[in-house]
Amino acid sequence: MSSAANPRHYIIRLIFIGVASIVLLRLFFLQNFESKYKVMANDIAIYKKVVYPPRGVIYDRNGKVMLSNTVIYDLMVTPHNIKGLDTMAFCNAMGLDRAGFLKIMKLISIRNIDVRQSTFMEQLSPEQTARFQENAFMFTGFELVERNIREYKNETAGIVLGYIAEVSPEMLKIPRYASYRQGDYTGRSGLELQYEEALRGQRGVHFLERDKFNRPRDPYKGGALDSQEVSGKSLELYLDADLQSYAEKLMANKVGSVVAIDPQTGGILAMVSSPCYDPNLLRGRDRAKNYSNLYREATRPLFNRATQAMYPPGSTIKPMTGLVALSVGAITPSFGLGCYGSYNYCSRAIACEHKDAGHAANFRVALAHSCNSYFCHIFRLTIDYKSFASVKAGLQAWHDYYYRFGYGHPTGIDLPFEKGGGLPDSTYYNKLYRGSWNSCTVVFVGMGQGEILLTPLQMANGMCIIANKGYYYTPHFVKSIGKNFNDPLLKKYHEKQVVLHIPDSTFSVVQQAMQDVVESGTAAGAKIDGITVCAKTGTAENKAIVNGEVVKMANHSMFVAFAPRENPRIAIAVAVENSGFGATWAAPIASLLMEKYLKDSVTYKRKAVEEKMEKAHLINKYVYSIDSAIRQHDARVYDARMLKRHIADSSKRAQDSVMAVRWMNQHFK
Repeated sequence: MSSAANPRHYIIRLIFIGVASIVLLRLFFLQNFESKYKVMANDIAIYKKVVYPPRGVIYDRNGKVMLSNTVIYDLMVTPHNIKGLDTMAFCNAMGLDRAGFLKIMKLISIRNIDVRQSTFMEQLSPEQTARFQENAFMFTGFELVERNIREYKNETAGIVLGYIAEVSPEMLKIPRYASYRQGDYTGRSGLELQYEEALRGQRGVHFLERDKFNRPRDPYKGGALDSQEVSGKSLELYLDADLQSYAEKLMANKVGSVVAIDPQTGGILAMVSSPCYDPNLLRGRDRAKNYSNLYREATRPLFNRATQAMYPPGSTIKPMTGLVALSVGAITPSFGLGCYGSYNYCSRAIACEHKDAGHAANFRVALAHSCNSYFCHIFRLTIDYKSFASVKAGLQAWHDYYYRFGYGHPTGIDLPFEKGGGLPDSTYYNKLYRGSWNSCTVVFVGMGQGEILLTPLQMANGMCIIANKGYYYTPHFVKSIGKNFNDPLLKKYHEKQVVLHIPDSTFSVVQQAMQDVVESGTAAGAKIDGITVCAKTGTAENKAIVNGEVVKMANHSMFVAFAPRENPRIAIAVAVENSGFGATWAAPIASLLMEKYLKDSVTYKRKAVEEKMEKAHLINKYVYSIDSAIRQHDARVYDARMLKRHIADSSKRAQDSVMAVRWMNQHFK
């Protein structure tokens, strides 16, 4: 048969031509458009080094470095890239045993997929770093990553500065951490967390050529493809490092807090939550162990009492009680009350510390002597005032005043996890007493007891309002970010918060009465030579439930003040738990701090008071009993939650464990 009659050879030719065309097209596509194999080839010849920039340095108001950086190395691993690893040689180089090596790899395989880089060992010692660098060509899949870890210049302000730690898998699901990856570090508390985006900076990527031993050498293409890292921005604080250190020394072996604010700016000069801890404990390879130890401490050093502890303010609230009563017109400065040791107008006696006649002759005298009867009575006069339609409306008006003073809600300080305290309103009491209550029912609030709860930060901010005669700036630590005083993050802290349009004359009456407290009243021990101090002592009743029983504990010692009266430069609140009268402990501590700040030193004649405050050990035994009871309760709740979670997730965990063991058996015989 002729070829014209049999077209099979044409078909065969077309098949060969088609196959060849497909192969050529595929090769062309791989060469020009497919990046996968190009990347794989580059991975063999080119080392991609991620460079983490140093975090921003934190300075105090005088330029002293409080928090900086030091260089260390983390050992990272990408399980998928491990090939032919001599585990014994690796363990010898890194100071591990084989069981420890396998345990780490198992944890990594459970948490992450094989192709993701994970931290194998944090913060290597110089010896470990040197041994790894000498043998790096033998350990494919492992690499050193340079880190800048935090270095605290002294042992103070840990609760303020905060700490950093590796970002967790759960955090990576949060939008804020979308640009992070496993192994990155982030702020976990304090200013480190609050200003994470400013402090973090921007990581860079450097490309290095590998030699025949797979060791990174020279920059690839002269560094043309590199992206440079950008260092984090520095923070300049209002905090005074010397004042902070002194405050922590005075609060040693006590449970409580100190907050000092500059009323003219809202800048926080010192913040102490005692007992304190050395922030250096939360850096380095022992961070997790140290954190666990601190967390288990009965005195709760990781708990910021300045912004999270809520106390009945006791008599420290009386200036505000008087301010509202004067403002609404319920009393005048000359209003007096006969008190002979108790208040008996509400079918029950409310004790007063003073029994002498005339100690509540007018507002100034009553505040100077801290007469409970007087302030309970003027609180009742306020919420029962004729201009209000009912006691419920009066209580709500009182609540609105206090809310504007910054009570009952967070102040907005630039620290995370701030609490708002407790400020009862008409709705609260309607629910509590089923709508049947009057001014006698809630009379204790007028003397700072009952249902009102404030944080020390709120108490100090209240003093700023009185010092400034009606306004304040939101309390904050940071003065500038990267030397920029007008950074957008700081805008809200520059805005004056006008509380209410209360006449200056009303504030002057309250200021004069607070001056009398120091010069002729309950805070005589808080006097400072040459400085006019306005203050108020407080002794807050304190009860707790221990093992199911209500226990009357030692009262909290409270004190608030500002100075000087003219052109005030410092407002302060001090709380010393379970220690007795406000004049005994909180007042001397606050006075010493104000003198230290305003005069740069404490006079010699007050050294005995200073020594007494520093050496006093006031941690009450009930602290440990309460802590035990709380932890038992928390453990029961935790166990119940864990049981439910275990039932729900048991199959997934079992599957994860099986997969991990299977992976280990495949890679490490």
